[in-house]
Amino acid sequence: MADKTKVAIPAYEATAVDAIPAIARTVRQTFRTNKTKDIEWRLVQLRKLYWSLTDLSTQIQDALEKDLRKCRFESTLTEVEWLKNDCMFMITHLKTFAKDEKLGSPDVPLSYSMMNVRIRKEPMGAVLIIGPYNYPIHLLLAPLVGAIAAGCTAVLKPSEMAPASAMVCIEILKALDTNAFAVVNGAVAETTALLEEKWDKILYTGGAQVGTIIAKKAAETLTPVCLELGGKNPAFVTKNANLALAARRLLWSKTLNAGQVCMSQNYVLVEKSVVPTFIEHLNASFKEFFPNGAKASPDLSRIINQRHFLRMKKMVDDTKGKIVMGGQMDESDLFIEPTAVLVNSMDDSMVVEESFGPIFSIYPVNTLDEALNIANAVHKTPLTLFAFGSKAENKRSRSFLIYIYTTSSPLPSLLTPFVSSHKLTSSCSPQRDDLRRCDSERLLPPRLDQLGPLRRRRRLRLGRLPRQGQFRCVDPRPHRRRDALVDGALHPRPLHAIRLGRAALPAAPDRREAKLRPPRQGHRRRDHLLGRSDAGPRR
Repeated sequence: MADKTKVAIPAYEATAVDAIPAIARTVRQTFRTNKTKDIEWRLVQLRKLYWSLTDLSTQIQDALEKDLRKCRFESTLTEVEWLKNDCMFMITHLKTFAKDEKLGSPDVPLSYSMMNVRIRKEPMGAVLIIGPYNYPIHLLLAPLVGAIAAGCTAVLKPSEMAPASAMVCIEILKALDTNAFAVVNGAVAETTALLEEKWDKILYTGGAQVGTIIAKKAAETLTPVCLELGGKNPAFVTKNANLALAARRLLWSKTLNAGQVCMSQNYVLVEKSVVPTFIEHLNASFKEFFPNGAKASPDLSRIINQRHFLRMKKMVDDTKGKIVMGGQMDESDLFIEPTAVLVNSMDDSMVVEESFGPIFSIYPVNTLDEALNIANAVHKTPLTLFAFGSKAENKRSRSFLIYIYTTSSPLPSLLTPFVSSHKLTSSCSPQRDDLRRCDSERLLPPRLDQLGPLRRRRRLRLGRLPRQGQFRCVDPRPHRRRDALVDGALHPRPLHAIRLGRAALPAAPDRREAKLRPPRQGHRRRDHLLGRSDAGPRR
């Protein structure tokens, strides 16, 4: 168990601007030596990071208490142990993630199947990681875990708003290869100097205003960026919800790190009929969490600095709503009590601005449809959504917040920003990079869609044409596609007929027999590129 004795943390010292080009040049040269591509080297660095976090856990807790007045339990849970779990996960699975991924049907056509096509994961290069102030250790070093596992070198820029944590980060990285990983401390001048250097990837966690500046600067050199920005996150509470549970969970999200969490709710949309009851449960949970008052609690964090304190205070002062929970503030202690404001307009200051603190608004709505429309109007791409209602209502609420991420390999989210995937073949023959299924697959019958990909491909393989009945088989591959037509309409059952070599439909007396027509070769590729499928026989 870590010693609870406080350890002296060095005073904050910014890195000299003149030294930044040399630091960036060192990590680039280290990457060019190719030693970071060695899997064993990466594993050693991950192990060293794990033990460095373990050995310096007391310094990390002291630094977070000094910067944000985080309690030791919260620091251990949300910063130290989280990072150690990331390290252990990568150490366990790195060799599996680094293996080449072999490609076969349907990604590779039959004509290229003998070329041993595969995807090889290569590290991006030297990366720049810029961290935020709310989780100054976790959100700075978590991307570093992925960079190490991918075989990249990195320069880390901690937030100057958390100076004690920034100095501890220097001590943590001393255990690693100092030629491959470095820390640069400073504010605007140092960050600008870092952006002047050429990087292979830039990762930034923070606000949209600074993220826009970084994206513009990176665009000048066509440097890829990964931005994790904040958002105005909504919460929905309907009359079918467990109001006590909803109030307790939503209040908890505004007490963790004093609400300085990018995934906490910014406003809560509650059905009008249950607004009074919901507010009662909020205040009951507040008294349960803080029986002696929020300010007397040793576990509640403080606001990071005076500028952000005044920003949140102005939001509460300018609101035209009514404070229904909390409201106490102390600028000398940077303390803001968890506060809920009942507003009557979505143009209120409590809704328009992102709070990023322990304050949030409550707005009554008539229906869930109204709530969904409001959420889309406020911010259609929030980071999170909190839905409290019936199972059907929760499923409907989540439907507007569904994002589909596609990657070329099943790598974990920590690793994908730092890996470039290349398709390799065993010869120099031309290859198609856009091998993907034709849109005609959407015409498959439902019962075939429910089959696994391998069984579905077997079902769709062309076999003998049946002797009775005239059918053409639907195949998702454009170079083999034929349409199953019965009286000019697609019918699902001929697919089984092709596989079994017999007709699946008895001929009806009044049914005109459709003639088998081969697909028109000239329009096949055009239809595939346009996403079109034949709906009937060509005349």
